[in-house]
Order: sequence, then C-alpha cells, then structure tokens
Amino acid sequence: MRLTKSTDIALRIAMRLAVARDDEAPTTREVAGAVGVPYTHAAKVVSRLQHLGVVEARRGRGGGLTLTAAGRTGSVGGLVRELEGVGDVVGCEDEPPCPLRSACRLRRALRDAQEAFFAALDPLTVEELTGPPTGPVLLSLGTRPES
Repeated sequence: MRLTKSTDIALRIAMRLAVARDDEAPTTREVAGAVGVPYTHAAKVVSRLQHLGVVEARRGRGGGLTLTAAGRTGSVGGLVRELEGVGDVVGCEDEPPCPLRSACRLRRALRDAQEAFFAALDPLTVEELTGPPTGPVLLSLGTRPES
C-alpha cells in the first residue's frame, strides 16, 4: 500500500514538530522548508492536522505550530487511517464497474491487507518515531525556509 502525498507530508510535519524545543514554535513556512515540501501543500496539511487535534497553530507574534499531546502520543495507525480514509484499495464500483464485483474474493483480501497495514502502525506513536537516529536528523533540518 502506498500512502498519499498528503499523509506523507503530515507524518513528516508531525515528526518535525515532535522534536521541536519547548521554546520553539516554527511557522508553517519554516516547517515546510525543513521537511522539503511546498508551503501550499504544508498549509493544507497543517490545517487538516489542526482539525484532527494533532497540531495547535497560534497566529501573530510569538505564534507558530506545536504538536499537541494527542499528536505526540496518539497511534500512528489511527492518524494514518484518519488521513487516508478507509476505503477500498481497488475501484470495484468505478465506471465501468468490475464485472467480478458480486463474486470477487480479491476485494476482501485487499481490505484485510489494508487493515493489517494500519494495524502494524497502531502501536507506534509519533514520539517513538523520532528517537535516534531519526530525531537528530530532524533537528539538523532546522526551521529556516528554503530561499
């Protein structure tokens, strides 16, 4: 299974925020530069993460992004499910609909495989993903936007 680009960006942003110092609240532009994604994509993803309660965004002087406690310790599998949505892996109902859909065993097998993928991520937290060697690399990315 391949994650959408949006989910990939969301996980990278959450991981970068997880290693931020207590006195650091990088802006969306700074985090986008640090994790190597366009600002416009990062802004959409941050909005979604904020809606899910994973990221807190403060505006104005002294504002910026912080990872919430739920974002820090929540299940990565749960977060990926929310970001990806749980739908069919294949488009059985697309136009034209698959002629096997009423008697297909593949659809169920793919749904089970998708759930096994999410289940493998369930015990992990964003905080756990940022331990060595990942955390130091994330810190080395800094928060300065690319010029």
